[in-house]
Amino acid sequence: MPDADAVLAALDPEQREVALAARGPVCVLAGAGTGKTRAVAHRIAYAVAIGVVRPDRVLAVTFTTKAAGELRGRLRQLGTATLPGSGLDQVQARTFHAAALRQLTHFWGRVVGGSAPAVLDSKVGLLAEAARRHRLRLELTELRDVASEIEWAKVSQVSPDDYPQAAAKADRAVVLSPERVAALYAGYEDARRERHLVDFESVLELTAAILIEHPVAAAAVRDRYRYFVVDEYQDVNPLQKLLLDQWSGNRDDVCVVGDPRQTIYSFAGASPAYLTGFTRQYPDATVIRLVRNYRSTPQVVDLANRVAGATGLPSGTSAGGGPVAGGAAALVAQRPPGPAPRLTEYPDEQAEVDGVTRAVAALVEAGTPAREVAILVRTNAMTAGYEAALDAVGLPFQLRGAERFFERAEVKQAIGLLRVAARSASAEEDPASAVRPVLTGLGLTKEPPRGRGQARERWESLTALWQLTEDFFGKAPGATVADLAAELELRSVIGHAPDPGGVTLASLHAAKGLEWDAVFLPGLTDGTVPIIYAQTDAAIEEERRLLYVGVTRARERLCLSWALARSPGGRRTRKPSRFLDEVLAQGRRAAGKAAGGPGGDQAGRRDRGKARQGTGQDADSRLDPVAKQCFARLREWRLATAREQAVPAYVVFSDAILAAIAERRPTTSAELASIPGVGAVKLDKYGAAVIALCADELEASGDDE
Repeated sequence: MPDADAVLAALDPEQREVALAARGPVCVLAGAGTGKTRAVAHRIAYAVAIGVVRPDRVLAVTFTTKAAGELRGRLRQLGTATLPGSGLDQVQARTFHAAALRQLTHFWGRVVGGSAPAVLDSKVGLLAEAARRHRLRLELTELRDVASEIEWAKVSQVSPDDYPQAAAKADRAVVLSPERVAALYAGYEDARRERHLVDFESVLELTAAILIEHPVAAAAVRDRYRYFVVDEYQDVNPLQKLLLDQWSGNRDDVCVVGDPRQTIYSFAGASPAYLTGFTRQYPDATVIRLVRNYRSTPQVVDLANRVAGATGLPSGTSAGGGPVAGGAAALVAQRPPGPAPRLTEYPDEQAEVDGVTRAVAALVEAGTPAREVAILVRTNAMTAGYEAALDAVGLPFQLRGAERFFERAEVKQAIGLLRVAARSASAEEDPASAVRPVLTGLGLTKEPPRGRGQARERWESLTALWQLTEDFFGKAPGATVADLAAELELRSVIGHAPDPGGVTLASLHAAKGLEWDAVFLPGLTDGTVPIIYAQTDAAIEEERRLLYVGVTRARERLCLSWALARSPGGRRTRKPSRFLDEVLAQGRRAAGKAAGGPGGDQAGRRDRGKARQGTGQDADSRLDPVAKQCFARLREWRLATAREQAVPAYVVFSDAILAAIAERRPTTSAELASIPGVGAVKLDKYGAAVIALCADELEASGDDE
């Protein structure tokens, strides 16, 4: 069969093994970057080519429309180039919800009668109605958190009556009491049914119920779909598993693909147990491991393996716990060597933001497209500083998975209230003391709310605003509340600029499934990664896997960093993430060998200190005396210019750019324009003044560079 052989030709040995396993239950343990979509597409094509299945009898389910589209694209390409006329474009590749909704709509009139219910986009409206019925006044963030709890309960097959006990057993942490959540859950379900609506969980639940209760419908589905592929199987929840079992019936032509080390959605009800326990359900299953990583350099892959370690598997799974559990093997890099990952310790958060931004600007200046660079953070609130810093150096950016900081509802509300507070603040009053009550009234507390969710994100946004306030008044002692409001308003205006496909800012969760040439992972301190509310062993190991996901997003360059203090001059009490212990220990051992043996640890510490000097200290730490003097004069000029234009100083130039200017001391517009962050607009506005100032410094110092 030449056509079938052609399907196998471009595969590596393990991918070929996946394609050849065309019948029966198959479990593919696919590490990050190992070509799982390619393997699955070729398996389907090979099965069609050898007559195992007709293409219109295949159902491949994914978790995102993007993944479904990629699989359809691969199959179309194979159908055009390798198997023309095979009908591979008839394979159904859909998300769980899309596949279920088609079936629900198709069968509703026949087995229930009448028109199918409409799909509810958001639970918040009905939840607000349920809250009013119970005489509860809830903020939008609280309603969203309750909605998330209802989603968890429904995918976990937990009823309103059973919610309090199930929530306690699962250690769910929410703002409201479990009893109130249960009451709102019941009220929401009543309102939904009254209005003939279904939410995304109900789509799965009702489709499964129809197949369970109506044999004719089940027979029709099982006759149509006889061959199943499930992607990201480590993220399947109990409700999805129930539906999958109804689709497949007694057949075992089920191929699942997943990676235990990328299990990061347990909080939403996902269970890796279905992947790690696949051979218990199907004792005769074929288990195939894809470990050849085609995405990342050997240096990135090595660090990823060290971060994952032997304990990076989901709770209840051990490295030697069976054929599937033990399948989370180390990745093996296939790409040529690249630069070593950089691990940088900064004195404080602002230094870290400046250092990361400076490094990003240098990469873009050297030719890396901005769209191929990502800064990945643990929480959405952490993007605020990077949004401002990237804008200050003229680098476009795009935010994934969240609103921009100054577009968030609580931030807009706070800025509006600060403008009002500025009118009544007295000149003698400490301005910070006038700001704190405004933020407290919006929900800022000394201690964060329990658990995760919208309430936690709101608190993090308000905390970030308070930190901006402290930093602003710390740098400008004579400033007023009105000045702060103006500064925040300006940042807000800047933050509304369109995204021209620049540097990506995203949370680690939002980065799943994506990749870039260069990835920066800042904020890697204990308390952030792992997050402070991860208290159990299982939660901490999920945080480890989250960092592993971040590391494996990088193709060539990887930069990890942490800050010892929050503010400049603050106590340096923070520690690097415990997940970096092995990586840092390896670095110290390597430095010790390079230094000649016994003094290894001391040599390693000295080398790390030198690295910090170059990238992590204040902007002028690496400058020679003449450049430091020039840097000081540039800052004086910037302050005067900012006051004259009534803008924050960073809008003129950031400290990082001023340090680069002072170091090079350009004498022409071309030399100034070659410095990262000096774009055409800033060159036109400030170029002449900066060049003149640098020329004065050269003349005063006698420097003839």
